Amino acid sequence: APRMASDSPESLMTLCTDFCLRNLEGTLCYLLDNETLRLHPDIFLPSEICDKLVNEYVELVKTDSIFEPHESFFTLFSDPRSTRLARIHLREQIVQDQDLEAIRKQDLVELYLTNCEKLTAKSLQTLVSFSHTLISLSLFGCCNIFYEEENPGGCEDDCLVNPTRQVLVKDFTFEGFSRLRFLNLGRLIDGVNVETLLRPLASLAALDLSGIQLNDVGFLTQWKDTLVSLVLYNMDLSEEHIQVIAQLRKLRHLDISRDHLSSYYKFKLTRRVLNLFVENLVNLSSLDISGHTMLENCTIPSMEEKMGQTSIEPAKSSIAPFRGLKRPLQFLGLFETSLCRLTHIPAYKVSGDKNEEQVLNAIEAYTEHRPEITSRAINLLFDIARIERCSQLLRALQLVITALRCHKDDKNIQVTGSAALFYLTNSEYRMEQSVKLRRQVIQVVLNGMESYQEVTVQRNCCLTLCNFSIPEELEFQYRRVNELLLNILNQSRQDESIQRIAVHLCNALVCQVDNDHKEAVGKMGFVMTMLKLIQKKLADKTCDQVMEFSWSALWNITDETPDNCEMFLNYSGMKLFLECLKEFPEKQELHRNMLGLLGNVAEVKELRPQLMTSQFISVFSNLLESKADGIEVSYNACGVLSHIMFDGPEAWGICEPHREEVVKRMWAAIQSWDINSRRNINYRSFEPILRLLPQGISPVSQHWATWALYNLVSVYPDKYCPLLIKEGGIPLLKDMIKMASARQETKEMAR
Repeated sequence: APRMASDSPESLMTLCTDFCLRNLEGTLCYLLDNETLRLHPDIFLPSEICDKLVNEYVELVKTDSIFEPHESFFTLFSDPRSTRLARIHLREQIVQDQDLEAIRKQDLVELYLTNCEKLTAKSLQTLVSFSHTLISLSLFGCCNIFYEEENPGGCEDDCLVNPTRQVLVKDFTFEGFSRLRFLNLGRLIDGVNVETLLRPLASLAALDLSGIQLNDVGFLTQWKDTLVSLVLYNMDLSEEHIQVIAQLRKLRHLDISRDHLSSYYKFKLTRRVLNLFVENLVNLSSLDISGHTMLENCTIPSMEEKMGQTSIEPAKSSIAPFRGLKRPLQFLGLFETSLCRLTHIPAYKVSGDKNEEQVLNAIEAYTEHRPEITSRAINLLFDIARIERCSQLLRALQLVITALRCHKDDKNIQVTGSAALFYLTNSEYRMEQSVKLRRQVIQVVLNGMESYQEVTVQRNCCLTLCNFSIPEELEFQYRRVNELLLNILNQSRQDESIQRIAVHLCNALVCQVDNDHKEAVGKMGFVMTMLKLIQKKLADKTCDQVMEFSWSALWNITDETPDNCEMFLNYSGMKLFLECLKEFPEKQELHRNMLGLLGNVAEVKELRPQLMTSQFISVFSNLLESKADGIEVSYNACGVLSHIMFDGPEAWGICEPHREEVVKRMWAAIQSWDINSRRNINYRSFEPILRLLPQGISPVSQHWATWALYNLVSVYPDKYCPLLIKEGGIPLLKDMIKMASARQETKEMAR
């Protein structure tokens, strides 16, 4: 198979960074006084490594629930003589004032603070210490960074006070930030005077004022010779704004897009405005007018459109004003406008809602700072994946994964993203996906399940997990998946469909896995959870998939796992078994699952005395005659009794029924089975059967074991012959043939 781009292994740098961050004490650090991390004195790290450590740390805290953040992490980078930082990207609640304060001696060149709501005006003062080196700065969404604690001496009347009695800082400016070229002030709070703030900056190249309402932007012309990128997303524009923009002749990227759902905008785009941009901004290579309503028709009448292949040549443009472009745009944002559906659009990349390519471009362009737009774009992708076939699957998957990671706490993105993942990971796309990519999907799905108790997200996530091979593909997150599913099943109010999918997943997870996995899951409360579900169903007198899957899951989790068998007995499992048998006498699948489980319990010598009651033995004996599910119920009942008989007559501590009578019924049952029966059972080991061969105390147990082996190796030779040989069955059978106590027909079968 061709190697996929996403399949290349992580770089050694990435692996080492990840390892060090997860094991700081064992690698770069030691603990001082059992609480503070300190760097080992002989460690010196260049900025290439330190930047990666900080940026990866932020990613891990954000996307890996198992990763524990360290209170004193940023202090590791407080001394530029041993650790150098240059370009760092910090996000959300992870960063507080003291963290920035800790690294204030570093000569930062690039500092992105995105949605860091915990930062206050203390951090504004810290920024000043980077002023002589900083080239790029983003304060996007740092909504409290211009607030400080109210000064004790009371507040002047002109102070703006927010609810926590904090005061807006009025006197901060970018004075002294002589090298600053790129600045993002997106979602800055009202009340800060942007013009005064920015005036000291000599030569700005890029400015982002997303979500800020400014009636007068005339001050922008002071950078008309340097400004190459301007973003005014969601700013309500006017004729004055347009005139100012037209003077910024060096602009290469202009974004005046808006979210058409967010609020009422008076401004409407016209042919004249677009003409003005095309004529004046001659260097323009990227323009975003997404979400705008066109006041008049800017399109070329369709009869004049040059038909034939779609063209990006400006001369053929279906959008009239763009016929004046010298060359096609690199990017044109037309998301949620009518223009994106036209034939000839003069741009290499277009964001829109017309087709898969445009939708993916939209997700790519807006994910980081515009989750409100991204969730609608992902919704469109969901429809494409559901109804048509995705032609750019890997790109689509990676973009959705990135969006889900980036906006872990945004409900809309979690709902639409988890739904899209379900369709993007289903079997028809399976071949195109690498192990690495599929693991990334599982990680974001589990993050979603963890953060959201919301029904739609939970259901989407559970359904997506069903697209994976279980347990193999989930093995690397085994504990976590089980914990999350048990969590869902233990909630008091439950959605029927989620319950059904979760039980199905739990069952699949404990099927065909190692015993240490089963023991670990047992300790998490798996047995108890399943029994509670069964109890609820019994009370409602319903035997549905949940009931059957729950018993099946108990059958799987008790397989060769004595601790879990014991838990089943301790939590009144036998009482539930009898009640289910009585309530649902006709349910064959259910009987098979319950008896399979009791077969596992009966294999544990220490637990067998608990099965030795008149009531249980009578029930097992009567089930020998059952024709439910072929021979399965009868076979399993006989298996349970075979183990009990193996303990000898002295262990038979009951008067009724008599041991001989039960033995007779067992012989009759075994003789009634068709030796070529196809089976509904799966053995990982023959050990519990083989231990019934070398003994003379219960010939009927010996016969049941021999019949079981004979049936399995003759009906499924490829699977079970190697297992029989590997586990030493051949010499045991040979020895048994020589035993005087063995019955003739048993020896025949053994031969």
